[in-house]
Amino acid sequence: MIKKLTEVRVLDKYRVWLRFDDGIEGEVDFSAKPRTGVYVPWEDYDYFRRAQVGPSGELVWDDQVDFSPTSIHHPISCDLQRVFSTDLDSPSGHNPGQPSPTGAGLCR
Repeated sequence: MIKKLTEVRVLDKYRVWLRFDDGIEGEVDFSAKPRTGVYVPWEDYDYFRRAQVGPSGELVWDDQVDFSPTSIHHPISCDLQRVFSTDLDSPSGHNPGQPSPTGAGLCR
C-alpha cells in the first residue's frame, strides 16, 4: 500500500516534521542537501518554509521540488524501527530492552 503524507510542519535548520496516513511520524533533516539545481530556491529559508502536502500525499515546495511519500516514509520508519527494536537473545552482549545498534529488517 502506498503511504501518503497527511501533515507537514517546518522546523528550524532545514528540518521538517511529517505524519503519514499509517500513523508513522518523524523528522527529516534537509540541511545537508546542496543548494544547487532544483534546490537553489532553498537558499531563501522563507521559500523552504513553504513546504506542504501535495495533492497525491507527497512533500512539495510549489511546483519546483517534491519528494514522493515512499522516499521519505522509508527513512522515518527505519529510524523508528532502529529505536524500538531489541535483541532479546543477543550473543553480542547487547542489553535487552535497549535499542538495537543494528536495527532490523530492510532498514540496515
